[in-house]
Amino acid sequence: MKKSGAEKKRVRRSSAASNGGNRDPNADTPPRKQAAKKDVFQLFAEKVRNHKELASRWAVLQETRVEYFKGKDFASFLKKHPELKDILEADRNSEIEDIANILLRKNLLVRCDRVVKIVRPGKRKLSTWPAHLEIFPDQVFSENDAFFAWTFANRRPLWQTLLSFFWPVLTLAICLFPVYPHQAKLLILYSCAGVLLLIVSMLLWRALIFGSIWIIVGKRVWFFPNILAEEATLRELFRFWPKKDEEERPKWTARLFYAIVAVLVILLLRHHAPDEAARARYHRRVSNIIDDVLEWSPSLALSGMMEKQQTVFNTTDPNNNFTDGAEASSEKAAPSNETDEEI
Repeated sequence: MKKSGAEKKRVRRSSAASNGGNRDPNADTPPRKQAAKKDVFQLFAEKVRNHKELASRWAVLQETRVEYFKGKDFASFLKKHPELKDILEADRNSEIEDIANILLRKNLLVRCDRVVKIVRPGKRKLSTWPAHLEIFPDQVFSENDAFFAWTFANRRPLWQTLLSFFWPVLTLAICLFPVYPHQAKLLILYSCAGVLLLIVSMLLWRALIFGSIWIIVGKRVWFFPNILAEEATLRELFRFWPKKDEEERPKWTARLFYAIVAVLVILLLRHHAPDEAARARYHRRVSNIIDDVLEWSPSLALSGMMEKQQTVFNTTDPNNNFTDGAEASSEKAAPSNETDEEI
């Protein structure tokens, strides 16, 4: 016998109900939503990296700048802030070493080692924060002189996004400096001169203090130690207090030699210093250059160009030369006719 349409529908509903009881609860969620759900270890790594109390530095790892930290600092940080483990949900009770190893297996961290492993001449020990790193062969967490670098791209803060939009505007404003009003030009000129004078004065006083303390006491004291560093964060760049002197104390003969050289250089510069007339000439020359820049305006430039074009047109126009020659010849011919009439 053939089943009717109503019986077929009942069979389909019963089979759907029986399959629904064994369905995987994760199958209800679409695959896009499952992919969008971020890993808890990824969230934990971002939270730890953005925390201010974990000491970190920047270095070069295989021609790439990376942010890294020490293993012992990571362990002490998690012991001080155990509430961050709540992000890991089921793994919140894991040991610090196990958490770090999971981060290494998920390629959120990579263990590194210093490139320079030998103490350089003149230094007592290796650098605390090396500037160049290499990948360590054994990717296991350790607290003994081990460095770990973040491998994921950190979220860009808001001020960096605003700064990226501000740079093109600043570049355009610099290019339009000649068309600014006179008062705006004066304000920009004095502001830039003041900033430049501040930078040069700070560098000179920094070098003077270092040289004086090094000659007298034999200590290396650099205020603003990272002001000339090529790779440093904004916070490290404007650090005021000097670093601890880890190098050997210089010999008294070297200090005496450099002291004599400094005195001789000062006497030489004083002997060859320019006189008042030379300073006046230099000041007049610089003032003329600055006045030319400040007094330039588009209207004056256009009027000067028009005057030059008019003078060039008058000297090169052949019609004007022809009429001038005809007038001159007529003036010369007129006296000859008058003389003929008199004769």
